[in-house]
Amino acid sequence: MNESFNDALIECVKACGGSKAVGVALWPAKGVEAAQRQLLACLNPDRNEKLGPDEVLHVMRLARARGCHVAMGHLAAVLGYAEPVPVDPLDEKAELQRKFIEATRELQAMAARIGELGAA
Repeated sequence: MNESFNDALIECVKACGGSKAVGVALWPAKGVEAAQRQLLACLNPDRNEKLGPDEVLHVMRLARARGCHVAMGHLAAVLGYAEPVPVDPLDEKAELQRKFIEATRELQAMAARIGELGAA
């Protein structure tokens, strides 16, 4: 486990291609160099700049897409949760489709019952 969450985020940034790639992904309007400097400042514990919650999530999503789960693992370990297991997007899609079909059947049954009550 990394010593700090910041260390875990740095590892995520490295897995995503480095500070230039991640910086511009976070702040595309800043340009590559300025975004890189901003990200490096945010990851430097001696600086006042810090990533906001949405920016942290963005870095974690980018890392997850690259197969890097160290930040999520660090959070789980520090907070006393079991090691997280990433969900395969194909499995998630299949589960959502199953729930959609089930919900559609329930709605059809409710509509039929409403029709029966209206006819009475």
